[in-house]
Amino acid sequence: MPTIAFLEACLGIGMFISGIVLLTTCTIMYTEQIATLPQMLPLAFLGATIADHSGYYVGRWFGPKFHDTQFAIKRKAILDKSEAFMVRFGEAAIIFGRLMTAIRSIVPLLTGISGLSPLRYTLYDLLACIIWTTGLGLLVVGLENLFT
Repeated sequence: MPTIAFLEACLGIGMFISGIVLLTTCTIMYTEQIATLPQMLPLAFLGATIADHSGYYVGRWFGPKFHDTQFAIKRKAILDKSEAFMVRFGEAAIIFGRLMTAIRSIVPLLTGISGLSPLRYTLYDLLACIIWTTGLGLLVVGLENLFT
């Protein structure tokens, strides 16, 4: 469970692993009574939190160097807009980014690059992961009820 949650939110890998993999795995394990929600959800929370924080700290470490890369120089205008958005709406971007599959693995990196403090990032990411984990649990129960 934590591995799948980690991979779907991990920087780079998360672009190729959909959240549906975790949802399907959890639903099957729950409906087949292989695992309970109290067993699965904390593990999913742990994997998601570790993935988010690894992306954030890569962004903090790589951030100053990132602006000097050819990639960043070619895309300066769009990156400036992205960073301005992260600075202005950083906390909301952390929460909503965790809930959106397409950008889930990118938001922590951008947040780290933008320079948001580690404490603020951790507080909002923990809140985002709690919301995400609650939603995962509700979806698993809802799908189980749909199929039984």
